[in-house]
Amino acid sequence: MPQNNLSLAELQSRAGAESDARKRLTYLFDEGAFTELDAYALSGSELSGVITAYGYANGEPVYAFSQDRSVKGGAMSRVQADKIAKLYDLAAKTGVPVVGIYDSIGADLEDSFAALSAYGELLMWSSNLSGVVPQIAVAAGVCSGAAAMLAESADFTVLTKDAELYVAANSSIKNSAENAAKNGTAALVCEDDKAAVEAAKALLSKLPLNNLSSVPMFEFDAPEAAFGTDAASQAEAVCDAGSVTELYADHGKAAYTALGTLNGSAVGILATDKADSKLTADDASKLARFVRTCDAFAIPVITFVDTAGFAADDSTEAAGAVKAMAKLAHAYAEATTVKLAVVTGKAYGSAYIALAGKGANADMIFALEKAVISPLDPLAAVEFLHHDELAGASDLTAKRNELAAKYEREEASAVLAAQKGSIDAVVAPEGVRAALAAALDILSGKRIQRLPKKHSNIQL
Repeated sequence: MPQNNLSLAELQSRAGAESDARKRLTYLFDEGAFTELDAYALSGSELSGVITAYGYANGEPVYAFSQDRSVKGGAMSRVQADKIAKLYDLAAKTGVPVVGIYDSIGADLEDSFAALSAYGELLMWSSNLSGVVPQIAVAAGVCSGAAAMLAESADFTVLTKDAELYVAANSSIKNSAENAAKNGTAALVCEDDKAAVEAAKALLSKLPLNNLSSVPMFEFDAPEAAFGTDAASQAEAVCDAGSVTELYADHGKAAYTALGTLNGSAVGILATDKADSKLTADDASKLARFVRTCDAFAIPVITFVDTAGFAADDSTEAAGAVKAMAKLAHAYAEATTVKLAVVTGKAYGSAYIALAGKGANADMIFALEKAVISPLDPLAAVEFLHHDELAGASDLTAKRNELAAKYEREEASAVLAAQKGSIDAVVAPEGVRAALAAALDILSGKRIQRLPKKHSNIQL
């Protein structure tokens, strides 16, 4: 009898064996209940090394796969790929999200050429589904090479602190998860696999089933936090109590991105987090990627702006950061979801144009009374406007600061911006949540048709 001609009892025994892969799926699905697909599929004489399943998470349907390291190290074979591809196919037909849990040594060397082809097909599936249904990847162990590319093709990638995510092994990087958080590969890093899968489940709860579904709605409690001067406190003051989840916290630290809810409706929160820190290429890329993610699923975008602009030092220019800045402007201008902006402090030049200006097609723009909206840093502006006066000053620094303060009051104030039609309203800090909620309500039926084209050619 051939070795892979197993009895039903033997197949049931193997398929039902306890494993980390199976346990991780119980963390995702409500009450740990799911229906497994193709449980008896064999690759040679072994099971496929992946569990594929469907069930409910947060009361909504979801497909998921979990690589089983206890079977040949979870190695990717033709059979394993076919099982995962079947999930993607079902997701495309039904408009249901996909969660992938990765833990594998890589390609099955006994099926190497087929495995290489399989990875390519899975990358194509993931790409085709991108922006159609939410995809979340969880790296719970080793996720390397083509598998890392597949995981990072998801909308969000969540890692455990001990996970390894890399294209090629690099011994000089001692903590793969920490590195992934810093370079923006990981949206979240969690303590263990249970926390990571539960974080993925929480992210799913704030995402629609697909790009044609409405954003999720929740019961909510009003926030108790005061509207502060930093992005985190502003998000907590505007969003419903306990609803804010910050993402990519260790990457692009002059920028802030989070998912939350406002009056029970899911929203994306973006902010320039430090008024005195200019935006770098990392910050611009972080914000651009998050805008596009929200836009793909029609999640309204709320942007808090307080920045002196984009960095313009030698190292920034040498790195070609202007590409990232153009990418950010492109992402905002292209997005058709509801876009609201609040200028909370400084909004100078190209950063204001990209993040909050009418040119970025913001639907409504609000500003705090203290906001300063200017085409140039006020100190630079007075150099142009009052050059002769400054040239004769006995105390140049004091005179420059005096003129800059006057410029802010008389030429760059929020009130003047409202008079000129550059913003829609001046609001008090305690009134920001109400203003945004009213705007979201009236704009809920927003529909925009763009010019027909295959896709835009955004800078990457």
